Amino acid sequence: MKTGERLLLAVAGALACLIVALLLWWSPEPPAMSVPRPAAPQGGDFTLASADGPVSLAALRGKLVLVYFGYTYCPDICPTSLAATAEGLRRLSADELARVAVIFVSVDPERDTPARLKDYVAFFHPAIVGVTGTPAEIADVARRYGVSYAIQKAATAGGGYVVDHSADTYLVGPDGRLAGRIAHATPPEQVAAAIRQSLNPP
Repeated sequence: MKTGERLLLAVAGALACLIVALLLWWSPEPPAMSVPRPAAPQGGDFTLASADGPVSLAALRGKLVLVYFGYTYCPDICPTSLAATAEGLRRLSADELARVAVIFVSVDPERDTPARLKDYVAFFHPAIVGVTGTPAEIADVARRYGVSYAIQKAATAGGGYVVDHSADTYLVGPDGRLAGRIAHATPPEQVAAAIRQSLNPP
């Protein structure tokens, strides 16, 4: 075979490979089984019970509200999150703190009574209020905030079970709208910075 023919075949082979690669990579039709992304959580008002009476998110308009979902029997995630939040609150000025509220929503209404919640959150910071409700009420609020939780049997736990749950802290702006979230394990100085940023948006 002559040199020119070999060169022509090499070019043709390269072009064929390129065309096959493009056909494999590009598809004019979307995948038949594509799954849409879930809608972003919308948040919204709720009223739940505390040891000192009903707590209504709507009644806290004008304040930045931090909402955290957890439970008092939580072995590690909740204490870590609440401790970081409490330390972040302590870094605020008195004027800033007066514009902030914190709500701890129990995802374990079977065991977390209002009285138990009050004692529990008091260990962390006086600005934190513990609330609960019926299982249906808690499920509705959690769904609207994009929170997931599930009971898992555990023989060594109090009551024989633990509750796996989301660990972010949700920021509800002074206008009542869900404004963002603080990830679990965020250091206290960054918690304080996030609060200040939400209190004083650009």
